[in-house]
Amino acid sequence: MNSSPQVAIVTGAGTGVGKAAALALLKDGWQVVLAGRRPEPLDEVIAESGQSAHALAFAADVSDEASVKALFEATVTKFGRVDLLFNNAGVNAPGIPLEELTLAQWKNVVDINLTGMFLCIQAAFRVM
Repeated sequence: MNSSPQVAIVTGAGTGVGKAAALALLKDGWQVVLAGRRPEPLDEVIAESGQSAHALAFAADVSDEASVKALFEATVTKFGRVDLLFNNAGVNAPGIPLEELTLAQWKNVVDINLTGMFLCIQAAFRVM
């Protein structure tokens, strides 16, 4: 039986639910890769956790296939495997009337919230 800590990737780990999940996993002894578009909040979460030896901040855009591939490759390189994907990254459309929402704004939501979920699940299945 493998006694090394389990490895998790948490997307959207810089704020909100993703931050809470990353902190909880680190507190429970997991090795965690914190993914998000902005590295600064990820670094702040790791500092707050006091578990920098068990964490990796990785700037990633989940809507971009190459970025997701690099995220999973970095995780496997650093920690050897992936045991859990907390597929949390997401954005909202601007709070405007639907008829004023541009196609580009709509596509951004779909690309991150749906395509991003798909790309991360697909990458996780490849390494789990």
